[in-house]
Formats: sequence, C-alpha cells, structure tokens
Amino acid sequence: MGATVAEQLNDLLNKAIAREIGVSIQYMWQHVMAIGMESPEIKDIFQDIAIEEMKHAEKKEMIEADLMAEDEAIELYREIIRIADVEKDSTTRLLFEEILGKEEEHKHTFAILLK
Repeated sequence: MGATVAEQLNDLLNKAIAREIGVSIQYMWQHVMAIGMESPEIKDIFQDIAIEEMKHAEKKEMIEADLMAEDEAIELYREIIRIADVEKDSTTRLLFEEILGKEEEHKHTFAILLK
C-alpha cells in the first residue's frame, strides 16, 4: 500500500529540513574556507546565508511540530464529540465542536505556512 498524503508531506518536510541544514553547513564551511579570497565581504556573505538557511530549517521544524500537535488535538476532539453524541451530552458536544473548528483553522494556517 502506498504512503498517505500526510506521510508524503512528512517525508517532503523532512527532506526540506535536511536540505536547509545541509546548505547551512555548506555555507558555513565556505565562510571558513574563504579566508584566502581577496574580499572579506565574500566570507561575510557565506556566513549570512548560512545563518539564514539555519533559520529556515528551524522555522520549518517548529511549524511541522505545531501541525502535528493540531492533528492530535483534532483527533482527540473528534473522539470526544463522538462519545458525547452517543451519550446525548449536547453541551459537551457543542463545546468541542466549536473548539474543533478553531483547531482545524489552526491546522489550515500551519499547512499554508509550510507550503
């Protein structure tokens, strides 16, 4: 059986993070090796880009973790809603339907940020 869309997205996110970390290391190494280059500004360019790439990786990791947390919350709240419905507890069901709506909005926001 093939990977789910969520698994494919997770794989792509991991590749993106690995890429950001890899090029960050590459640029930092180039910054170190640029000592022999005539212009010291070239070293600074490599360093600046390396730092920026590392920040990209950090942001992707944070948003990915936030997205996974929203998925967990959504699953939990759907289960609460299901049980409340079975138990005919409309107050709990309505409360968690409202919260679920907000969690789904958060998930959508994080998914957009990852694109």
